Amino acid sequence: MLRVVQVYWQAWVAIVGILLSYCVYAALPSAVEGQALPSLAPMLKKVTPAVVNISTSRLVRERDNPLLSDPLLRYFFNLPRSQPEQQQNNSLGSGVVIDSEQGYVVTNHHVIDKADTITVTLRDGRNLEARLIGSDPDTDVALLQVNADNLTALPQADSEKLLVGDFVVAIGNPFGLGQTVTSGIVSALGRSGLGIEGYEDFIQTDASINPGNSGGALVNLRGELVGINTAILAPGGSGGNVGIGFAIPMNMVQSIVDHLRDYGEVRRGMLGVSAQDISPDLAAAFGLAKGQGAVVVEMDKEATAAKAGVLIGDVIIAVNGQQVRNASDVRNRVGLLRVGDEATLEIIRDGKPLSIKAVIADLPGVNGANVSPYFDGARLREIEIDTRRGKQRHVMVQSVRDGSIAEQNALQINDVILTVNRISVDNLNDLKQVMNSSMGRMYLRLYRDASLITLRLR
Repeated sequence: MLRVVQVYWQAWVAIVGILLSYCVYAALPSAVEGQALPSLAPMLKKVTPAVVNISTSRLVRERDNPLLSDPLLRYFFNLPRSQPEQQQNNSLGSGVVIDSEQGYVVTNHHVIDKADTITVTLRDGRNLEARLIGSDPDTDVALLQVNADNLTALPQADSEKLLVGDFVVAIGNPFGLGQTVTSGIVSALGRSGLGIEGYEDFIQTDASINPGNSGGALVNLRGELVGINTAILAPGGSGGNVGIGFAIPMNMVQSIVDHLRDYGEVRRGMLGVSAQDISPDLAAAFGLAKGQGAVVVEMDKEATAAKAGVLIGDVIIAVNGQQVRNASDVRNRVGLLRVGDEATLEIIRDGKPLSIKAVIADLPGVNGANVSPYFDGARLREIEIDTRRGKQRHVMVQSVRDGSIAEQNALQINDVILTVNRISVDNLNDLKQVMNSSMGRMYLRLYRDASLITLRLR
């Protein structure tokens, strides 16, 4: 019995020591049987007002009955023209206030994707209509703005200083139950290659994250925001938590927020290099530590990296002072920079360290608005396709901004434009001329997902 008591006492002393090491200076609750118990309640009292619930609604038009849509059938059978019904889809998620003066709220892109209305509910019960400033599907980050007084914003931590084993707390709105708090530790850092997002550098945690937690806060024991909860690993498609959750690091989130706040979208650039992970054999050959760096395997000769002096075979070990562990890190570091920014690459060449500075260049292609107002919000570029008749050039849709005219016209990424009003287009100049000279209705013939489709522009 005495041994059990001693273990019990030592466990509580260890927990109290851990909390104090994280600078939680709030007073502890009253002693129980002469023994003080640790609590996160003082920290959460300050933090939870900054975590909000987000509800969205979207009107979806159901398709007409194809028989009633046929004008001949309607004429011969004296049938009325069917009207497409509208169905309202609703969804729930979470968000975090990051700027109380400007009313900025950050959440996940998938929480507000294609929403017609977005409502933010504060901890004090206020319901606020939110305005979408911008969102980025590639990182699953969205920035909202609300107009309200007495907002509480969370201070942000440097997520680069997180360590595996650090205690964290997840706050969100799982299953629409209302604000819920769960705790755990940082299980791993720099998780990538999961196929969840285009740019991945996740914090993995065993703090319970469930549907509805998306967009909520992951905080340390100081009450500082270290990440935005975004996904869980749920084997078998159960959707329930199994102790493997992922959050977007706050440093990445803040970089995206800066883009969205300034431009309403993320304007990524490029260096023009392709890199691959360092294998154990390559690490030994280059004299590198395990898990350090990415080797350049391909490069555009006209890109800024090549002009700055980067060579195939160079091993990139850092970008702007931030260590590179693998090829995904290189992509993430460069992808968060703006066009025109200077990137300092620390590389290893022939066993010797070298520093090279290169300017981030704009992505290939042109702004669709410069081709036609119908393409405003899209980025277009010319491609060459191998066919039975030989190589043919066409115009491809490289990107589409959310809420843009291009998206309203149902254009999608990787669409290949073949004709406009039955006139073949082989390049951007052809497309521009045909679009400007055509009158009346505009029809595009597209190659999409291995199928040919016709799209009417409006």
